[in-house]
Amino acid sequence: MKLSVRVCLVALALSAAALAVVPRVHAQAMEDVQIETVEVAPGVYMLVGRGGNIGVSVGVDGVFLVDDQYAPLTEKIVAAIRAISDGPIRFVLNTHWHGDHVDGNENLAAAGVLILAHDNVRTRMSEEQYMEAFDRRVPPAPEGALPVVTFSEALTFHLNGDEIHISHLENAHTDGDVIVRFRAANVVHMGDIYFAGGYPFIDVSAGGCIDGMIAAVETVLELVDDDTRIIPGHGPLSNKAELQEYHDMLVGVRDAVAEQIATGKDRDAVIAAKPTAPFDQKWGGAFLDADRFTAIVYSDLARRM
Repeated sequence: MKLSVRVCLVALALSAAALAVVPRVHAQAMEDVQIETVEVAPGVYMLVGRGGNIGVSVGVDGVFLVDDQYAPLTEKIVAAIRAISDGPIRFVLNTHWHGDHVDGNENLAAAGVLILAHDNVRTRMSEEQYMEAFDRRVPPAPEGALPVVTFSEALTFHLNGDEIHISHLENAHTDGDVIVRFRAANVVHMGDIYFAGGYPFIDVSAGGCIDGMIAAVETVLELVDDDTRIIPGHGPLSNKAELQEYHDMLVGVRDAVAEQIATGKDRDAVIAAKPTAPFDQKWGGAFLDADRFTAIVYSDLARRM
């Protein structure tokens, strides 16, 4: 189902009171975080703070956000938006369910912002989740943080002189991933399908898989051109050439780990074989180290081979 929305909703202005209630300990950990604003294209920006990169569309129709990082950062995020637009913040699109992309939902929803996501994002946020890679349980999100508009395949917004195309891709980082294409601006936000400059986290326990990551990147490579600016879920602003390098790394690691599994090696032996070695210098110094990424890819492939 493709749903096209001619946007005509009126959102409320954000108030300080609506943003004031955040967990104290968590808030203290965020006190020193600064929000950096990067102009990506006319009317499109990337906000960098702690957690997933935020996409921002501004213009005559207001403000459209892609993800919203952590709740204690909401006031700083809003302040950064106010430096580029005085329009109402009307919509937030969550690229997937992880807290560093959706934790600000409750604050923004309380201020009248409409939260949107794929069907599976609301489902996972509504229930306790177990993240196998980190041996961590994530409690359900509060009702006020849940997306109120969900979709199964695609959604189009006609805002700020652009068409904002939101497309669900098959299981990649999770089972609820979407990419966001700002057609006129020639910008794509990839969420955590793309970790620019580092090995990606693949949430196998939430339906993610290495083959899906590769397929999703291939889909985006077919959509973009040499002038497209790509906002990754994590890392600096990127482009098609860098995304191609990321794709080639994913394929190389997938094939190397699969080859080790085919010889009968168990998890520890595969990690010890250092299948990521050709890629470690470029990709191993960011979010995940080589051994943890190898373990994730092993966990995915071993259950499917």
